[in-house]
Amino acid sequence: MTIQKAYRYDPSDLYEVREHDQEYLNVGGVTLQVRIYQPEGPGPFPMLLSIHGGAWTDKDHTDYESTSKPLAATGLVVAAIGQRVGSGFPYPLQVQDIHYGVRWLKAHAAEFNGDPDAVGGIGYSSGGHTLPLAGMRIDDPRYSALPLEGSSPADAKLAWIISCWPVIEPYFRYEIAREKGNTELMEKHHMFFQGDEAMHESTPLNVIERGEKLTLSPVLVLHGTADDVMPIEASERFVAAYNGAGGNAQLVPFQGKGHGWAREAGSEVDEFVKIATEFIAKQLG
Repeated sequence: MTIQKAYRYDPSDLYEVREHDQEYLNVGGVTLQVRIYQPEGPGPFPMLLSIHGGAWTDKDHTDYESTSKPLAATGLVVAAIGQRVGSGFPYPLQVQDIHYGVRWLKAHAAEFNGDPDAVGGIGYSSGGHTLPLAGMRIDDPRYSALPLEGSSPADAKLAWIISCWPVIEPYFRYEIAREKGNTELMEKHHMFFQGDEAMHESTPLNVIERGEKLTLSPVLVLHGTADDVMPIEASERFVAAYNGAGGNAQLVPFQGKGHGWAREAGSEVDEFVKIATEFIAKQLG
């Protein structure tokens, strides 16, 4: 569906960007921050919720400034949210934060000169797993458990999803870590999933193959062909299953790239931003 609005997004336009941090959620005594990257212009601008990686157990709202700022410069309000990470915050708490974050961003869009009817998401690494999971299961009561006055699970629907080098099959990645003797990474899986069952239950491919009733927003997957942490074949399986279920997903392979690139300004980030923003422009009509 083409989104009708006065402002027309054109990624070739460039804007100055200002940024600030603020609290977006306080749950169980844990305060979570969002970093807003706001383009300077008339707007209202489309909005992009950004989900950091960190093997589900690390990092925060400051991650991936390398891509957030240039994305915002094309005329997107980018909102990079922190999530509950580390010991004591197992699955599905982080997915709850994302579900809440989408609803919060729509509710507060006017404060950032954003368009609440044009909200998509981008996730990196483990965030590339949890974001599509939250986007597919907007009606799951486990994910929608955090109340936001005036909102409903339907408000967590994303207009588009971009998943970057996603750990889209957690158990597959766990097996790779075990074969390599990477006990540190294995422990991060243990900390978040608390066992194999949750890894399988939260794998988007499995969710699709179980025939669950899902919300299937358009998806763009970016994955390096040389990723030995989460091989691209997992993203290939996900995209095929997503399309087979009636969704619209596309995979863009990045030749020779490993896991977690696009962290430094330069040609890699330029190419990343070009592909991501062309996809967003297509969704916005």
